[in-house]
Amino acid sequence: MAVAYKDYYKLLGVDRKAAATDISKAYKKLARKYHPDLNPGDKVAEEKFKDINEAYEVLKDPEKRKLYDQLGPNWQHGQQFQGEPGFENVHFTFNGKNFDGSGFSDFFETLFGGGGHFGGFGGVQGSRSGANFGPDPFGGFSQRTRRGSDVEAELALSLEDVQRGGRRPVTLQTPQGPKTLEVNVPSGIREGAKLRLSGQGHSVPGGAPGDLFLRVRYLPHSIFKVDSDDLLCDVSLAPWEAVLGAKVEVPTLEGAVEMQIPAGSSSGRKFRLRGKGLGATGKRGDLLARVMVRVPSELTDAERELWSKLAELSNFKARA
Repeated sequence: MAVAYKDYYKLLGVDRKAAATDISKAYKKLARKYHPDLNPGDKVAEEKFKDINEAYEVLKDPEKRKLYDQLGPNWQHGQQFQGEPGFENVHFTFNGKNFDGSGFSDFFETLFGGGGHFGGFGGVQGSRSGANFGPDPFGGFSQRTRRGSDVEAELALSLEDVQRGGRRPVTLQTPQGPKTLEVNVPSGIREGAKLRLSGQGHSVPGGAPGDLFLRVRYLPHSIFKVDSDDLLCDVSLAPWEAVLGAKVEVPTLEGAVEMQIPAGSSSGRKFRLRGKGLGATGKRGDLLARVMVRVPSELTDAERELWSKLAELSNFKARA
């Protein structure tokens, strides 16, 4: 089957006699232009980026470039690579496969196509009128190892588990049934961060499996709200505690701590407990405790009388 010939010089926009430095400059310029990170979701740019890398892998290496110049006719406009006249009786041995002039495109595809990268393989020899290309004239090529696709899953954690960190089991549902893995969660990990489990993604026959990425999500908490590395919570006070001051218990991820509320603390006032938020040891955020004054919804006759007397005696004006 004929394979569309790729003109690597044309892909990089350089002359066939271009110096190595010019090829490198052209590649870097195009790689920046078509990099997938700068063109998210653009399949055309993605394919262009692959072609540019394929071309550069060959042309940057003197031996590979020499071989390419010998085997790759400079045909334009997507013509098919069929081999140069006079190669009809050439026989190649490549990794145990035989190629002749009629199947020369298959040989070229095996060398350069199929999404291949360049590593190393055994000797490649060919003869034409007794000529010998010599052992491994390519300087080493190999087809790209197939690799399974990556998988992303969600890892839901309570704030206590986030701050505690450490190893924990994670159960995933797979086509083969439930699969339990152990993952190490860094203490104070940010929401949205991803944990990578190498080799735990999709597998392919004869290839390496992809990776599993676990994206961290914070579970809603009954007490705390999250603001970056800081935690926010409300602390309820009775009216007399707010007026006279009091020692009250404030919740933290490690348990309640005692805090002194100064006299005259109105609703909405915040108190900072340093190092009681989220984050790694020595880099933790703070806990912000907001005072909320609560009043009784029902009063006894005696309480109502006292509140009424206080109202008569007090000079405080809430709306002054």
